[in-house]
Amino acid sequence: MPQLQNPDDSPAPDKNLASLEHLADIIMLLQRCFIQRLSDQLSHGQISFPQYFLLTHLHTNTILPMKEVARLMNHSTAAATGLVDRLEKMGYIRRTSCPTDRRKVIVEITKKGLTLVAKIRQDIIKNLHEFSKNLTSDELACWLQIYEKMFHYCKSTEQKPRFTK
Repeated sequence: MPQLQNPDDSPAPDKNLASLEHLADIIMLLQRCFIQRLSDQLSHGQISFPQYFLLTHLHTNTILPMKEVARLMNHSTAAATGLVDRLEKMGYIRRTSCPTDRRKVIVEITKKGLTLVAKIRQDIIKNLHEFSKNLTSDELACWLQIYEKMFHYCKSTEQKPRFTK
């Protein structure tokens, strides 16, 4: 297993290094497990994880300009168009022109898309509920607190999109 180096490349020992290396291994395995379970659920709706990601974003924001879809997905405009084409063909979203500027294309989630997101979310909650049976109330509260901190860290260090057209 590769050793982590301090940013300044000094060999100063870190008393937590072994724990962090073990945690890194666990995170990789858990991430794979969670994504596989999510993918199994997504296969029922025959959509990909990126398509589901966009649908969940539209679930809370309902309407997005195409340019924002490309930025959100960190895709080129062409790739975002393909993603939207497939979701539109399945009836999960619809594309319309912006009423104030006909040159702009707006993407919105349909009732069918909202239903799919709600169903998959319920499946995820069901899986989490099953897992949480192995935890005490305190452990569950601690897990949530740690995940919230990880989420806030990730949000605060988000990278700029690769494509900015």
